Amino acid sequence: MKFQVNRDVFSEAVSFAVKLLPQRTTLPILSGVLIETTDSGLTLSSFDYEVSARTEISADISEAGKILVSGRLLADIASRLPNAPVQFSTDEGRITVACGTANFTLLSMPVEEYPTLPQVSTQSGILPAEAFAAAVSQVAVAASRDDVTPVITGVQLEVSENSLTLVATDRYRVAVREIEWDSGDATSTETITALVPARTLQEIGKTFGHSGNISVAITNTDDRELIAFSAEKKTVTSLLIKGNFPPVKRLFPESVDNFAVINTGELIEAVRRVSLVLEREAALRFTFTIDGVTLEAIGSEQAQASETIDAHLSGGDTVVSLKPAFLLDGLGAVHSEFVRISFTKTENPNKPGPVLITSQSSKDQPGADNYKYLLQPNLLLR
Repeated sequence: MKFQVNRDVFSEAVSFAVKLLPQRTTLPILSGVLIETTDSGLTLSSFDYEVSARTEISADISEAGKILVSGRLLADIASRLPNAPVQFSTDEGRITVACGTANFTLLSMPVEEYPTLPQVSTQSGILPAEAFAAAVSQVAVAASRDDVTPVITGVQLEVSENSLTLVATDRYRVAVREIEWDSGDATSTETITALVPARTLQEIGKTFGHSGNISVAITNTDDRELIAFSAEKKTVTSLLIKGNFPPVKRLFPESVDNFAVINTGELIEAVRRVSLVLEREAALRFTFTIDGVTLEAIGSEQAQASETIDAHLSGGDTVVSLKPAFLLDGLGAVHSEFVRISFTKTENPNKPGPVLITSQSSKDQPGADNYKYLLQPNLLLR
């Protein structure tokens, strides 16, 4: 095998191929990147049975072939090569990488032991990459990081004829975002669901965030349920999480009359300041009145803090306790100058219901981005 390739193009391709691979794997063979020659250039692939990545790049091929080489090492080398064309050649299990004045010799890994990459069926639909990346960043923060319950470590994708809804929860909060979806010629009215690991989906969002449109395919072959994302000659597949995602969307109220509208940036800064004196896992007390919202933190005998900022209240005075980190996640995901915090009710008048966080384009107009973040206060009281 022998080829020459542009340094920057090659470095970016190797980086993409190894990005989703785990830092440590029980099978060393799965740490490799598979490089194959094609009629037009090269394909670079990685696969660890849960996620796969594949990309195509142009190259000048002198001798066709296929090699498997340590992915992390190759990525480190490629990112530090001098500004010159990269020359690759193989000889009896050894790989030579030459670029300008730099030369490396690497051992190849046994290609015959490498697993076959998953095959993706026809696409299920197309969606705008920028909107998808934004939606993932808004929703994935609410996914659980506790692997004890795998089903809530994922983001549930719900596909209908012309929309895609992303849902995540960790039992303390729920985040939902809906974006446009083009199902092409498909006319099925049945909702398709796919539960994707949140960490994988976040990397996919970052990778394809500036790619124009993303093609999505959901497949079920050989007892393996997969989802594939493709754009600009790059494809990532992920094994879906098995299990039933909790029906958390029904927790959202149809309408709420009692709410406050606050400048998002001002509230974020106030929460960060006042929570400095809090002990770990403690909650902030928020008192909403016609005069504004007062934040109070009783950290210890040595430190307390409070601050009042402007808020436009609709409805009666309300007091809730919220965990600062969870609140900041929701406020950071709103992406609007103002935020609406709505207060739901429960059958017990002494027990506050969840607060609903949504975007607000101005003091008087709600946002139009279909983002909702529901945070449970009574579970967070300390």
